[in-house]
Amino acid sequence: MALVINSVVGAGIFGLPAQVYALAGTYSLAAYIVSGVAIALIVLCFAEVGSRFGATGGPYLYARVAFGPLIGFQVGWLLWLARINGFASLINLLVAYLALFVPAVSVDAGRAVTIVSVVVLLAAVNIIGLRATATTTNVLTAGKLIPLALLAIAGMFFLDTDRYSATIVPSYRSFSQATLLLVFAYMGFEGAAIPTGEMRSPQRDLPFSLLTGMSLVAVLYIAVQAVSIGTVPDLAHAERPLADAAFRIVGRAGAALAAAAALVSIGGILNAILFATPRVVFAMAENHDLPAIFARTHARFRTPVAAIVVTATVACVVALFSTFLSALTISTIVRLLAYLVSCAAVPALRRRSDVPPPAFRMRSASVVWVAAIALSVWLLSNSPWNEVRLAATFILVGVAMYWVLSSRPSFEGETT
Repeated sequence: MALVINSVVGAGIFGLPAQVYALAGTYSLAAYIVSGVAIALIVLCFAEVGSRFGATGGPYLYARVAFGPLIGFQVGWLLWLARINGFASLINLLVAYLALFVPAVSVDAGRAVTIVSVVVLLAAVNIIGLRATATTTNVLTAGKLIPLALLAIAGMFFLDTDRYSATIVPSYRSFSQATLLLVFAYMGFEGAAIPTGEMRSPQRDLPFSLLTGMSLVAVLYIAVQAVSIGTVPDLAHAERPLADAAFRIVGRAGAALAAAAALVSIGGILNAILFATPRVVFAMAENHDLPAIFARTHARFRTPVAAIVVTATVACVVALFSTFLSALTISTIVRLLAYLVSCAAVPALRRRSDVPPPAFRMRSASVVWVAAIALSVWLLSNSPWNEVRLAATFILVGVAMYWVLSSRPSFEGETT
């Protein structure tokens, strides 16, 4: 559950209240609910499909079993690439927030040393073992949730109820834009579905963790939005809405508290990404879609060292030669493709008798998966064309990689 929360709640929550208020005003609270219900359709599909499997892989595994190795390879390759870019963008954002306390870290050598140090530290934690990673995840989740929860609770005593006027109704277009923005804010939960092979009872625990974790995220988002509306004057134009809210509640320490909370929040999602993403490579190697070395585990720690080292190294290089915005180019659209394929796996696997039965089975499943697929297609249709073209390029690269790897004489005979 901590992994779900850490994979979703990043730095976005520190700017979202102002962005969605500018679009929907007080009705932004309703937009959080509508977007939460919409993303719940996709989460339900993940819960059912994920409850069939006890192996590592998440969306890659679902796609491979449901639609074959080529589609599985594409989902795995694109998901790894998207999460690498997401990691690079967030670590650049981490440097920007850290510069508020130590200005030198944002300049040339200071930036490079900071990025490399953070990557090495997180990689080491993940190599040492699952227990160390789980402890780090739990600590960062607590460090992320506590200040946000305190802000939400304390803010209830400082609310100006006059700011909750519902007389100005936003246009359909503005409300839709706010909802679309918030759907993106709920993304990232798929990271918790990837390392199922290292869970004790994934068929039972994954659906519970996904549904409970996402419910907690929704409650947190709505509470923070409500406090921001009630405490921040001219919220629509606030550059740092949570810092402004904290300032009105606790005084000058508010901005520093918000920045520190942002650092912990970003650290949590970085750890979640670096924990889950190498497991995609590991799962692909287990299924002979990548060289067997990536499926080997450390003799003592039982962690996929080669997959972790390669993922961390590539992420570090991308981070060093990119910025926050440039590294976000394909992350969103690739996640949507993974969601679309995973939702489509629900009916595909229900027709199969050669796969394990689901431990969690949706009611009115046909309504849910049809609506989830329609939502994914709608979100894809709203993606920028530059992003779509770049994703298509990487798909073609993935096809070429698949045929090159599958044509090797030892490809099918490799063991892990």
